Amino acid sequence: MLPSYLEGIAKQHLARRKQEAGRLTTAAAIARRRAWLREFIVKSVGGFPERTPLHARVTGILERDGYRIEKVVFESQPRFFVTANIYVPTHRPPPFPAVLIPLGHERGGKAHPDWQTLMVNLARRGYVCLAWDPAGQGERAQYYDPVRRESKLGAHRYVIEHTMPGIQCILNGDSVARYMIWDGIRALDYLLSRKEVDASRIACTGNSGGGNLTVYLAALDDRVHLAAPSCWVTSASRLMETLGPQDAEQSLIPSLAAGVEQADFITAFAPKPYLILAAIRDFFSIAGTRATFAEASRIYEALGAAGQLELFEADDGHGYTKPRREAFYRWLDRTGSPETPVAIESEEALRCTPTGQVHDSLGSETVASLNRKRTPGRNRLTREQLAGLVRARTAYAAPSGPLDIVRFGSLVRDGYRIGKLVYQTEPGILVPSLLFLPDAPRASAAPIVYVHGGGKSADAEAGGLIGKLAQSGHAVLAIDARGTGETAVLEPQDGQRYGGFFGDYSNTMKALLVGKTLVGMRAADIIRGIDVLAAELGVAPGTVFAVGRGNGGVAVLHAALLDGRFGRVAVQGMLRSYRDVVAAELHRGIFETVVPGVLHDYDLDDLEAALGPGRVLVLDPVDAMGSRLNPSGQGDSQILDFFRG
Repeated sequence: MLPSYLEGIAKQHLARRKQEAGRLTTAAAIARRRAWLREFIVKSVGGFPERTPLHARVTGILERDGYRIEKVVFESQPRFFVTANIYVPTHRPPPFPAVLIPLGHERGGKAHPDWQTLMVNLARRGYVCLAWDPAGQGERAQYYDPVRRESKLGAHRYVIEHTMPGIQCILNGDSVARYMIWDGIRALDYLLSRKEVDASRIACTGNSGGGNLTVYLAALDDRVHLAAPSCWVTSASRLMETLGPQDAEQSLIPSLAAGVEQADFITAFAPKPYLILAAIRDFFSIAGTRATFAEASRIYEALGAAGQLELFEADDGHGYTKPRREAFYRWLDRTGSPETPVAIESEEALRCTPTGQVHDSLGSETVASLNRKRTPGRNRLTREQLAGLVRARTAYAAPSGPLDIVRFGSLVRDGYRIGKLVYQTEPGILVPSLLFLPDAPRASAAPIVYVHGGGKSADAEAGGLIGKLAQSGHAVLAIDARGTGETAVLEPQDGQRYGGFFGDYSNTMKALLVGKTLVGMRAADIIRGIDVLAAELGVAPGTVFAVGRGNGGVAVLHAALLDGRFGRVAVQGMLRSYRDVVAAELHRGIFETVVPGVLHDYDLDDLEAALGPGRVLVLDPVDAMGSRLNPSGQGDSQILDFFRG
């Protein structure tokens, strides 16, 4: 249900965008689209840092036949160290054309054999090449354990080291792409500072995540004259239908709501030479690649540059394989000379730092540490002001339309009965629920909406809190807010790719990309529950209580602030603070509760305070890793007492 709902919204946005793209028939219209896209990227990533001194230095040189490899360290931001290798031809006099090479998730970073093969062959052809370790790879582990001498994130590090800080950045209204794109822009600054380089002939190529960065850099920086992304270009629509959103730097929020397709990035580079390198058997949809190429071709034709855009397809899988490398050589120098064998250097030989890590060699900043410095200060807001900001930040839309309650029988328990039902929050969103009705209701006992992050069944067993509340006279509606319980979606690739750190990453990110949040949508499901209670009890309750456990507590707090019908609210085992996530080194299981840019306006304790004294009970809050802080050990009894008081 949830992915279908979100993909439906994406299709609506992209259908509108398709109409706009059809009007890009003149150079003036294309120029406006280019300017708009650049503005969107800069805003989405939170703006770029100040251009500060690079303090570049060469830490070692390897002399080889016809070229040399220099080991370079520079600072893209103060004390944010970047490790790079530059390959310089020595068999002919400079100046040389140059190739900027952003890397993907390849193991070993700049030392990966495919990159060495590419750069040595380019150097032999007379090109200067610069490749650098992306944050989280090679010598730039962001979560380095100096005792174990490896990333704390283990086997999944190559993707988690991007998305772990990426989620922290989202809370500040930024993107980890801010740091990765800026590394690329500063790498280009360094490349152009070299006297051997002809600044009028700069190409950029990368594979996978490096293909993504190639696309970004080409769209943003006019100093790039030729672009060749490999194994990344598909289409946003096909990506949503197949793999889903990729790592945090590849997901510009809210690109789908804004109507950004991958063809827009190529449009921003037109009419300069652009080569799309693709694999027919890639996990990135080749159908999407072909659709993007077809749209971008119309742009190039409109600019009178049809021959400047080309698509090369190899019948193989993901990677910068030999067929794509040779296609790139041909595109650069228009010759058909084949690739030559390369003696691969060891990762240790190409290291730029003594220990092989900027963490312990240089005491480098990390994305997370730089992000912490950007966390805004606290605001003092009235409840009315806060409610407006909550609506905007969470993209909350009040539920409306028919409830369409469908009942599925009942169960009898000691002192209460349980009705099984499903209701509709909005078209396409059904909420499975259990309605606990006491045999001896108390007139003074307010009905309760109960939301558990793990779904309604988590506390519904005999002896659980919901039963205790019903036995004490409360009617309780326990719901599966969308994406939980019977509506939960945890795609296998999320668990495999992200090591269980981020929960339902795919649908959480889809929501953000289409301009929604799971927090805002789940708040609507909760608020709709009041209407269900009114329908089932035969009278509109004057006051409704709420219980939120785990991640359900975050949605409950937001719902209670947005709807004045909620009285007392009890939350247990809920994240204590969004600021805790930014301050922490690691986090787990909080992505579904994230609200973009929330720390510019409020934190969770601001919601608690705004609801008023004595109206919120907070039990057993957890830190960013889910560990309980000051556990009470008496949660059920404290909640029962709180609702009696």
